[in-house]
Amino acid sequence: MKHTSTRDLYRYWNERRGRRLAPERADIDPTAIPRVLADTFLLGVGPDANLAFRLAGTRVCALFCRELKGELFVDLFGRRSHDSIHDLIGVVGDEAVPTVAGVTGHLDEGDSIDLELLLLPLRHRGRTDARLLGVLAPIPTPAWIGAMPIAALTLGTLRHIGSFEDPPRLPILPSAMPAGRLRHGLVVYDGGRTT
Repeated sequence: MKHTSTRDLYRYWNERRGRRLAPERADIDPTAIPRVLADTFLLGVGPDANLAFRLAGTRVCALFCRELKGELFVDLFGRRSHDSIHDLIGVVGDEAVPTVAGVTGHLDEGDSIDLELLLLPLRHRGRTDARLLGVLAPIPTPAWIGAMPIAALTLGTLRHIGSFEDPPRLPILPSAMPAGRLRHGLVVYDGGRTT
């Protein structure tokens, strides 16, 4: 994770979830994360089953030079990224897998900007696909923010992330000693070819 808002929100989300797949929506307290609110957004399922912005931070809105509340998340992306975004939303929401991705913002003038996207599942009424918490942060913050809108986003590389505090447990393998004999740090098994 490159941006401090991404790291800080993920750390807070991870603390709030504990040993659960995702924290409850009510577990998230905006006053606990004041430094990341400008880059943060909340998505919710609309009547057409697509995720729309319920809330968007001031810097997120400034990137597009408009209030995003009520707009579909997928509509920020160019048509060529729509299938990838729907797949990504499905993985994050249905499987409760946090994901960080590189995103490119394209301006009408032909310029582009690199951004970092973080999507985190939230439980809402027993579901993890009804609410997503996220960050969309420019790397670095451009001087023109709020003056020129991003026309479309393109999804780049992505990485599914898990808890850094809970590394995967490796299986315990039985000792090789009962079936063979130890000779100079090697296990020798009897059998095989006879001379």
